[in-house]
Amino acid sequence: MRWNAAGMAACGIAVSLGVAGCTLGASSTATSPTRSSSPWTVPSTSPSSGSGSLGAAGSGTTTRTLAQVAAGSVDLVSEQGLQGTEAAGTGIVLTSDGMVLTNNHVINGATSLTAVDIGNGHSYGASVIGYDRSHDLALVQLHGASGLQTLSLASGTQVSVGDAVTALGNAGGRGGQPSQAAGSVTALDQRITATDEGSGSSEQLSGLIQVDAQIEAGDSGGPLVNAQGQVIGIDTAASVGYQFQSAPTEGFAIPATQAESTAEAIAAGHASSTVHIGATAWLGVGVGTANQYSSTNGAAVVQVVPNSPADRLGLLAGDVITSVDGASVPDPNTLTALLGQHHPGDTVTLGWTDSGGQAQSARVVLGNGPAG
Repeated sequence: MRWNAAGMAACGIAVSLGVAGCTLGASSTATSPTRSSSPWTVPSTSPSSGSGSLGAAGSGTTTRTLAQVAAGSVDLVSEQGLQGTEAAGTGIVLTSDGMVLTNNHVINGATSLTAVDIGNGHSYGASVIGYDRSHDLALVQLHGASGLQTLSLASGTQVSVGDAVTALGNAGGRGGQPSQAAGSVTALDQRITATDEGSGSSEQLSGLIQVDAQIEAGDSGGPLVNAQGQVIGIDTAASVGYQFQSAPTEGFAIPATQAESTAEAIAAGHASSTVHIGATAWLGVGVGTANQYSSTNGAAVVQVVPNSPADRLGLLAGDVITSVDGASVPDPNTLTALLGQHHPGDTVTLGWTDSGGQAQSARVVLGNGPAG
């Protein structure tokens, strides 16, 4: 189980061991994909080395080879210390001093992060600047990085059905030079629901680019590029390893426009109803949908982390959390959203129904928890 302030967040395609699977629901069609290890070369100019801002001016429209795109990415490994597992994903380097964009589900549950920059081969520790669960995006900072090759998001580039694309990423968590999955755009403005089967927590992602490129586990957070090597999207979900309601091979990417907007908001420190800046507030419970465990509506506690705020409060497996600061908690998603508005050290009033059916309420100081 992935631990965060309220339990599990939406699942994606980071490689992860010992974590419950996900069900992704979508409606679309797809054709056969191909994956290649050979470089797809297109007319190119020299890649930008970037600056302190989010990408160099105009570099989002620079034509690049896939090797140049790869040099502006990183392999990410998330150590999830509370459950003794790790997850691998991909990130896009936005600034030469190591600001990296990835999926929220790549860093979700992380107690530590490391990154290997493809451009220079160096390994860096990393910390989370902020994240947006609703758009499955996160921004991380590499420690001590400088002079990195960067990528810009081609937010002004038109994307059409039938366009040739290639998804780059850390497929299978193998590391090294990014793998390449070639395909085409099959649909635009798509919506999917990613549901964690272990907790019942889910997220709806909308406005996505659908492709038939064989995006795999570990590609999460990697660049989706067009025939000019422009980054038109962020790989975020795939059918590989999960169950779909429709075609057996589908991939999805967050459009560059949305990714750029969210990255800029996080970098500027602009918190909102969806954007969280800084460390994650932590209650220390694993939760599931209450009707799976209880007749009481709410977020059912299925496990309590020892020595956590929840443990010190006296919460037990079988209790059902029903409110935070008076706001109703009908399900795990709402609990995650309400606690996501807080930071470590904040005090909240938690309401719950214990396993004996008695309503309880108490104030609790939130801890500093795993990211995302």
